[in-house]
Amino acid sequence: MPAAIAIYVDADACPVKDEVFRVAERHGAVHGNVAVQVVANAWLNLPRLPWITLTVVGSRLDEADDWIAERAGAGDIVVTADVPLAARCVKAGATVLAPNGKSFNGSIGLDLALRNLMTDLRAASPTERVGSGPRPFSAKDRSAFLQALHEAVMTLKRGQS
Repeated sequence: MPAAIAIYVDADACPVKDEVFRVAERHGAVHGNVAVQVVANAWLNLPRLPWITLTVVGSRLDEADDWIAERAGAGDIVVTADVPLAARCVKAGATVLAPNGKSFNGSIGLDLALRNLMTDLRAASPTERVGSGPRPFSAKDRSAFLQALHEAVMTLKRGQS
């Protein structure tokens, strides 16, 4: 039997946890085909299912990111909006999706450069507003994420057979 696909969720402020659980269940989590690892800085109320595990890390900056990056690799999926974490996980071979369904795997260099540029611009002009910030999360984003996660799981399943 092939190894379970691990889905790591950077859960603090993640708007698509329930969608991750639905997709995992649809793809056989109850049979051990998919396991979901939710990582957060504080306790979260999650469904009590054997294939969903909550790991509460300390409150140190980037502690959840470090925990995920140390474990995620080829054959795993990571759900995060954190670009530096995404870069670390892509480098380790994981499939990385943002909550809006965007895959970081093909564009991580550009995503990281843009993030660093915006950080530098904000630091250079702390009194001026630089950029408009992220747009509000929408139903279209949720739908795109569901489709992207389904496709990522299917791709990994095909690779195991």
